[in-house]
Amino acid sequence: MSRQPQLILSSLDVDRLEALLEAMPASAFPGKADLEAEIARADIVEPTDIPPNVVTMNSTVNFDMAESGKQFQLTLVYPKDLDDSSSKISVFAPVGSALLGLSIGDALAWPSVGGKTMTVKVTGISYQPERAGDLHR
Repeated sequence: MSRQPQLILSSLDVDRLEALLEAMPASAFPGKADLEAEIARADIVEPTDIPPNVVTMNSTVNFDMAESGKQFQLTLVYPKDLDDSSSKISVFAPVGSALLGLSIGDALAWPSVGGKTMTVKVTGISYQPERAGDLHR
Protein backbone atom coordinates (compact mmCIF):
# COMPACT_ATOMS: atom_id res chain seq x y z
CA MET A 1 0.00 0.00 0.00
CA SER A 2 1.22 3.52 -0.70
CA ARG A 3 2.46 5.68 2.13
CA GLN A 4 0.17 8.13 3.82
CA PRO A 5 0.21 11.69 2.48
CA GLN A 6 1.84 14.43 4.51
CA LEU A 7 -0.65 16.27 6.71
CA ILE A 8 -0.39 19.96 7.57
CA LEU A 9 -2.67 21.27 10.31
CA SER A 10 -3.26 24.70 11.76
CA SER A 11 -2.30 25.05 15.42
CA LEU A 12 -5.68 26.76 15.96
CA ASP A 13 -7.54 23.77 14.49
CA VAL A 14 -5.45 21.32 16.52
CA ASP A 15 -6.14 23.21 19.77
CA ARG A 16 -9.88 23.15 19.09
CA LEU A 17 -9.93 19.50 18.00
CA GLU A 18 -7.86 18.31 20.95
CA ALA A 19 -10.21 20.10 23.36
CA LEU A 20 -13.21 18.39 21.75
CA LEU A 21 -11.54 14.97 21.74
CA GLU A 22 -10.39 15.29 25.34
CA ALA A 23 -13.92 16.11 26.49
CA MET A 24 -15.53 13.02 24.95
CA PRO A 25 -15.34 9.35 25.86
CA ALA A 26 -13.87 7.05 23.22
CA SER A 27 -17.24 5.34 22.83
CA ALA A 28 -18.89 8.61 21.72
CA PHE A 29 -16.82 8.76 18.53
CA PRO A 30 -15.67 5.46 17.01
CA GLY A 31 -12.94 7.19 14.97
CA LYS A 32 -11.46 9.05 17.93
CA ALA A 33 -8.19 7.06 18.06
CA ASP A 34 -7.74 7.39 14.27
CA LEU A 35 -8.22 11.16 14.37
CA GLU A 36 -5.84 11.46 17.32
CA ALA A 37 -3.24 9.44 15.36
CA GLU A 38 -3.66 11.72 12.33
CA ILE A 39 -3.14 14.79 14.51
CA ALA A 40 -0.06 13.20 16.10
CA ARG A 41 1.61 12.54 12.72
CA ALA A 42 0.79 15.95 11.23
CA ASP A 43 3.05 18.94 10.76
CA ILE A 44 1.44 21.64 12.89
CA VAL A 45 1.97 25.24 11.79
CA GLU A 46 0.60 28.65 12.66
CA PRO A 47 -2.62 29.54 10.79
CA THR A 48 -0.79 32.25 8.84
CA ASP A 49 1.69 29.62 7.60
CA ILE A 50 -0.91 27.19 6.19
CA PRO A 51 -0.37 26.71 2.44
CA PRO A 52 -3.43 27.71 0.35
CA ASN A 53 -3.81 24.18 -1.07
CA VAL A 54 -4.34 22.46 2.33
CA VAL A 55 -7.72 21.41 3.77
CA THR A 56 -8.34 23.05 7.15
CA MET A 57 -11.39 23.26 9.35
CA ASN A 58 -14.22 25.24 7.71
CA SER A 59 -12.64 24.79 4.26
CA THR A 60 -14.96 24.10 1.33
CA VAL A 61 -13.40 21.16 -0.45
CA ASN A 62 -13.92 19.53 -3.84
CA PHE A 63 -13.18 15.83 -3.75
CA ASP A 64 -13.76 12.58 -5.58
CA MET A 65 -14.68 9.18 -4.21
CA ALA A 66 -12.70 6.76 -6.38
CA GLU A 67 -14.95 3.75 -5.77
CA SER A 68 -18.17 5.46 -6.84
CA GLY A 69 -16.79 8.12 -9.21
CA LYS A 70 -18.91 10.67 -7.35
CA GLN A 71 -17.66 14.21 -7.00
CA PHE A 72 -18.58 16.30 -3.99
CA GLN A 73 -18.12 19.77 -2.61
CA LEU A 74 -18.44 19.88 1.15
CA THR A 75 -17.45 22.23 3.95
CA LEU A 76 -15.48 20.51 6.72
CA VAL A 77 -16.99 21.60 10.04
CA TYR A 78 -16.86 20.97 13.76
CA PRO A 79 -19.75 18.80 15.01
CA LYS A 80 -21.54 21.83 16.55
CA ASP A 81 -21.70 23.47 13.11
CA LEU A 82 -23.29 20.49 11.37
CA ASP A 83 -26.84 21.08 10.17
CA ASP A 84 -29.42 19.38 7.97
CA SER A 85 -27.84 20.67 4.78
CA SER A 86 -26.00 18.23 2.59
CA SER A 87 -23.19 20.73 2.03
CA LYS A 88 -21.34 20.13 5.33
CA ILE A 89 -19.43 17.21 6.76
CA SER A 90 -18.24 16.80 10.33
CA VAL A 91 -14.58 16.25 11.06
CA PHE A 92 -15.85 13.32 13.15
CA ALA A 93 -17.23 11.55 10.05
CA PRO A 94 -14.76 9.12 8.43
CA VAL A 95 -14.49 11.19 5.24
CA GLY A 96 -14.18 14.40 7.28
CA SER A 97 -11.31 12.99 9.31
CA ALA A 98 -9.69 11.76 6.12
CA LEU A 99 -9.85 15.18 4.43
CA LEU A 100 -8.37 17.23 7.27
CA GLY A 101 -4.81 18.32 6.52
CA LEU A 102 -4.65 16.90 3.00
CA SER A 103 -3.42 18.94 0.05
CA ILE A 104 -4.93 19.25 -3.42
CA GLY A 105 -4.02 16.09 -5.33
CA ASP A 106 -3.69 13.90 -2.23
CA ALA A 107 -5.69 10.69 -2.01
CA LEU A 108 -6.25 8.58 1.07
CA ALA A 109 -7.91 5.24 1.73
CA TRP A 110 -10.13 5.50 4.78
CA PRO A 111 -12.39 3.01 6.54
CA SER A 112 -16.09 3.62 6.11
CA VAL A 113 -19.28 2.16 7.51
CA GLY A 114 -19.44 -1.63 7.35
CA GLY A 115 -15.66 -2.12 7.32
CA LYS A 116 -15.26 -1.16 3.67
CA THR A 117 -12.59 1.25 2.48
CA MET A 118 -13.14 4.35 0.37
CA THR A 119 -10.57 6.46 -1.44
CA VAL A 120 -10.92 10.21 -1.05
CA LYS A 121 -9.02 12.50 -3.45
CA VAL A 122 -8.88 16.26 -2.94
CA THR A 123 -9.39 17.99 -6.29
CA GLY A 124 -9.77 21.61 -5.14
CA ILE A 125 -10.41 24.02 -2.27
CA SER A 126 -12.85 26.77 -3.13
CA TYR A 127 -12.65 28.39 0.32
CA GLN A 128 -10.02 28.15 3.06
CA PRO A 129 -10.37 30.40 6.16
CA GLU A 130 -6.62 30.91 6.49
CA ARG A 131 -6.29 32.00 2.85
CA ALA A 132 -9.27 34.36 3.31
CA GLY A 133 -7.95 35.76 6.62
CA ASP A 134 -10.98 34.39 8.54
CA LEU A 135 -9.11 32.89 11.48
CA HIS A 136 -11.85 33.24 14.10
CA ARG A 137 -14.68 31.55 12.19
